[in-house]
Amino acid sequence: MPAKTLILATVIALSAIVIAATVQSGSGWWALALLAIVWLVIAHDLIQRRRTLLRNFPLIGHGRYLIEDFRDHFRQYLIESDRDGYPFSHEQRALVYRRAKGVNDVLPFGTIQDVYGSNYDWLNHSMQPEERLQVEPRVHIGGAACRQPYQSSHLNISAMSFGALSGRAIAALNRGARLGGFSHNTGEGGISRYHREGGGDLVWGIGTAYFGCRREDGRFDPEQFRAKAVEAQVRMIELKLSQGAKPGGGGILPASKLSREIAQARGVAMGTDVISPRCHPEFDSPVGLLEFLQSLRELSGGKPVGIKLCLGRRVEFMALVKAMLETGVQPDFITVDGSEGGTGAAPLELSNSVGAPLRDGLVFIHNTLNGAGLRDGIRLIAAGKVISAFDIARNIALGADLCNSARGMMFALGCIQARKCETNRCPTGVATQDPLRTSGLNVPDKAERVCRYHRHTIAHLLELMAVTGLRHPGEFTPELFHHRMDERNVISYRDFYPWLAPGCLLDGAGAVPDWYAEPWQRAQAASFRPHANKKAPGFLKTPGP
Repeated sequence: MPAKTLILATVIALSAIVIAATVQSGSGWWALALLAIVWLVIAHDLIQRRRTLLRNFPLIGHGRYLIEDFRDHFRQYLIESDRDGYPFSHEQRALVYRRAKGVNDVLPFGTIQDVYGSNYDWLNHSMQPEERLQVEPRVHIGGAACRQPYQSSHLNISAMSFGALSGRAIAALNRGARLGGFSHNTGEGGISRYHREGGGDLVWGIGTAYFGCRREDGRFDPEQFRAKAVEAQVRMIELKLSQGAKPGGGGILPASKLSREIAQARGVAMGTDVISPRCHPEFDSPVGLLEFLQSLRELSGGKPVGIKLCLGRRVEFMALVKAMLETGVQPDFITVDGSEGGTGAAPLELSNSVGAPLRDGLVFIHNTLNGAGLRDGIRLIAAGKVISAFDIARNIALGADLCNSARGMMFALGCIQARKCETNRCPTGVATQDPLRTSGLNVPDKAERVCRYHRHTIAHLLELMAVTGLRHPGEFTPELFHHRMDERNVISYRDFYPWLAPGCLLDGAGAVPDWYAEPWQRAQAASFRPHANKKAPGFLKTPGP
């Protein structure tokens, strides 16, 4: 018997029983009302043309969609072990929750990690530990051309815009940044009133759409930029070239999440999806990019300016470095975003398969700047799944000066990794503009949690320094970290990656691996497009991108 016929026969039989029982007893009219609803659902399923499953399996087909909707929740709470779960495991989320709440975060009964399994990383401690510092050393950001340098924490709030997050979430993050003495990146959505309410230090993120400093045609407006950039709360300017979640793609804010407040902060019209261009219209070459950065520095009164990117084609970044050497202009900082990053929605192909992961991108950018003799004047900020003090220490060993965290800070706000960011139905009020859902987010309480998470994580970073025998976070080096390839083979990070000597790309001092030498030869300061591939002595026979 066909499934549809069986379902209808069963419902008809049950309907007859309910009607007979109701007539005989003279009560139970609620059952008739429920029965009417069931038949309405069946009628709708049989008439609609969008879903074949419901036409073939009326009524019970809804169970499939219900289970699919709750699939991640069932798996997260009932099936996953502490080490399972993506993009963050239960153990990682629990760590943030405990530190944010100020409750005990120690690990009972030993590690649950397989320390003999592949991809296990660890840090070598010292036989002569140091006393733990009580005050975090700050990172000086600002080169020779910067007149208002910034003293930064080693952990700050990564770029998340008002629009992607709710106004209450933004307000709590910024108030937490003020309480803890660290910075809050606005993301590319402009500076809203929620950023200003908390009084925390801001890094103004500017994307390809120039939200908050744009003309009606979408081009950059220097006067609007100047008026906001000189505000005391704005401490640094970050020009976003690309981001880890969707490298090469513009930012997307669905019309369903666009409120009048968001539209006002961004300077856009209501009623349409807000999609940022793929690239900046103000420049089209490495030299042009640096000239634009210099203009931002001057308009802001000499504040630190930098760029954010997820590493893509190596030759293009090397072209930018050659432009720095040619013009003498360089950013004060570079934020390296890993392809594993991402707080909002992104196409699967871009999120899963485009862009360099953080460690690979960070090592390459650090090495290229070092090989060009520019590393000392530029600070590197690492962003991409930074949760614990170990993540910070490892990134510093690989070339970073400090780190940004986005999803870690979202967990501190109460995010439960429901992965509903793009639907405007975030259950915790963090990544939604629905007033009913955001009303439950208590700004003062969540601000305290953000502050506590930062404070405890920095305290553990200083603890890692102490047990390793170090006196400053900048002393974390690659040879201190080890990576297990398999049960019998272990390699240090010093041997895991190639490391370039200072200035070796300029004077040829020391060996330069083909991975660096080939794109360096093809890079040109005047264009992001490389010279034609030509085999040079000692270079790869088949040059890479």
